[in-house]
Amino acid sequence: MSNLTSWDADPVQSFKDFVTTIDFAKTAQRLRADGTIRAVSAESAKTYTFMFANVVNWMGGQGKTMSTVTQADLIRFINRSENGQRLLNSKIAYSYLRLLERCYQHLNIAPNPARQAILGTDRNAMSRNKAGRHLSPEQLQHFFDALPSTPPRLRRITAFDGWKRRRDRTMQIMIALTGLTVSEAIGLLVHEIRDQVALDGSIDLTITPEEKHDTSYEHTTSLPREGVNELRPWLAEREKMVKEIALPGELVFPANVQGEKMTKKTVYKQIRATFERAGLDTSRAGGQTLRNTFAKGQLDAGATPYDLKNVLGIALERSAADYRLTRIKGDPK
Repeated sequence: MSNLTSWDADPVQSFKDFVTTIDFAKTAQRLRADGTIRAVSAESAKTYTFMFANVVNWMGGQGKTMSTVTQADLIRFINRSENGQRLLNSKIAYSYLRLLERCYQHLNIAPNPARQAILGTDRNAMSRNKAGRHLSPEQLQHFFDALPSTPPRLRRITAFDGWKRRRDRTMQIMIALTGLTVSEAIGLLVHEIRDQVALDGSIDLTITPEEKHDTSYEHTTSLPREGVNELRPWLAEREKMVKEIALPGELVFPANVQGEKMTKKTVYKQIRATFERAGLDTSRAGGQTLRNTFAKGQLDAGATPYDLKNVLGIALERSAADYRLTRIKGDPK
């Protein structure tokens, strides 16, 4: 019971102490080929911790703790919805329950409320997210909350330790807030970012086909204030890298200190990892979903298909109109 008391007092820290141990691995029977227990990787531990924190935050809002949450409470958690759309698909919902089951198993709690929730729910009946390829406002906020963060630098080796995490965070924010394709984001050039700030705090990006996919058309899109607040520190750090380590080229988000271009596959993996940390449906994880989310937001705000065509840099007005229902044919993910 003393263990459960500490999990009630500081559940996230208790979980962090648990997730990297062999005891946690044992709850999943993670065996190597030689029969020994295989502990989780550091990246998996981060994902599990983010998921656990999501549940704990929800519990707090319900006035619940690890010792008082019930089977019925956990079923309510996985069945949450917004505008008639489930926030968690069946696979992710099960993953949340299974993670909690392992915690209660470790704490020797019987009956195990998470296990009861699993047994009391037909996995085949757990509703999947609708087929739409955009995120709701709440899901988009979950995405932003799960973006790569910069931990305190306990051992700084160089002035630029962790720069790729800050690059990745800024790039994903820009894709979500401007509707850029992944090809446009990885090919974005410094001179395409305007210095002039509008009255609302936004800045314009003038996207050209240079360094982009061959389906990109020249167009202008606006990065809102919250995106500008993320972009400016990154641009300042990038400029410092130019001066101090001679970072070559004009790519805003270079792959390495040689100034090479990132690959779409790398960005896709990064976006997918953010979806996983946010507990979102990873079958829709990609730049296209973020682009669709931006497009729907523009249409909901009153933009016409003609306006959207210009902002997204697509050739046909009818394609912009179709953004309400489906992806644009041939548009790179």
